[in-house]
Amino acid sequence: MSEIATDERGRITIPKKTRERFGEHYRLVELENGIKLIPIDDNPLEGLRDAVGDAFADKDAAELKEAARTSATQQINERHRDRSKAEHEQSEE
Repeated sequence: MSEIATDERGRITIPKKTRERFGEHYRLVELENGIKLIPIDDNPLEGLRDAVGDAFADKDAAELKEAARTSATQQINERHRDRSKAEHEQSEE
């Protein structure tokens, strides 16, 4: 673990060894009791493939985006259907 401090403009310098290991881009996540820097892969799709193994090996970015959109649309439609059904049942009572 390294101890670092902000400069007069609020910037921090990430040690060279850490940058070499994790890269140059990070997402800053605010937690209840602190913050966390999460490395962002230079190629996010490759990072995802590394994280999940061969699950998406035969898919390109366009196919993954379309599958995500389709899934999100289905979930939204299901929630809307469930909400409409519940409202209809309440109005009948």
